[in-house]
Amino acid sequence: MSEQQVAARRWPIGVFAGVLVVGAVFAIRAFSPALGDWNLPDRAQDTLTLAISVIIESVPFVLLGILLSIVVQVWLPDGVLVRYLPKQAALRRACISLLGMLFPVCECGNVPLARGFIVRGFTVPESITFLLSAPILNPVTIITTQQAFGWDNGILVARLVGGFVIANLIGWVYSRHPDPQSLLTPSFAASCALPRGHEHAHRRFGESVEIFVRETAVIMPALFIGSFVAAVIQVFVPREVLLALGGNPVWSVLAMMLLAFVVAVCSNVDAFFVLSFGSTFMPGGVTAFLTFGAMVDVKMLALMRTTFTTRTLVQITTVVALMSAAIGLLVNYVA
Repeated sequence: MSEQQVAARRWPIGVFAGVLVVGAVFAIRAFSPALGDWNLPDRAQDTLTLAISVIIESVPFVLLGILLSIVVQVWLPDGVLVRYLPKQAALRRACISLLGMLFPVCECGNVPLARGFIVRGFTVPESITFLLSAPILNPVTIITTQQAFGWDNGILVARLVGGFVIANLIGWVYSRHPDPQSLLTPSFAASCALPRGHEHAHRRFGESVEIFVRETAVIMPALFIGSFVAAVIQVFVPREVLLALGGNPVWSVLAMMLLAFVVAVCSNVDAFFVLSFGSTFMPGGVTAFLTFGAMVDVKMLALMRTTFTTRTLVQITTVVALMSAAIGLLVNYVA
């Protein structure tokens, strides 16, 4: 029996187990006030509350991303995605990084969408470029950032330009890789090699259902794990330590990047979250939060691990962190 057949047999168990776990978490959170002396400790309740809030915030965008991925993989005609893109590699990646303007999906939903792009012929570097730029260069993120900060201190411009530059730099670096396919996990690389046959509408519908189930079974557990890890870190890392660093030009940038990594806020609403820190932290720290957090956080790494190897994620995180810090320091210097 092939690995694909084994995975196909296992997915109902995984989905059912995931539903039970989520249901149990919601039940515990809902009924814990009525348990009297059996109430969960405060930190446990805070962890559940934060984890559930991240899951509730993220699930709609993940499902939207999976649905868009299905459209890309099954329902779009062959070649329609690449037909109008430039042939020159750098210019092509630059155009791909702007595709986020067409997909108002946060970073969570862009993972299944990027997976779909790879299946339909995008190279791995092109997919990474889209994955990193789309959470920032999408209309919802742009509007919310402008509403929160306007044009003050160049935060909006720095976020947009920084996101574009970082994504294209990493895309260029990986385009020089001798074997880009080795950046993918073996399981996802194997799924990309599966034959696709959807000449007729009923076969397309069946394949759509199959992809939805497969992607949900892969992405959702990673989302739950990443959400709970982010919640645990938030509960047990004192925020007072971060706030004490807000007035220093260097430490404010590093502290806000750490905060962005920990809180794992959706890029579509993170501007309103960080707005409350605007009076405490310098503009460069806010910019670093908005740039780094939209590309890399605890939840996002768990989702990306379904597609890319650990070594690849360490490399991406390092480059994004260094570039985000540089942008934040530049904003602090100019401001």
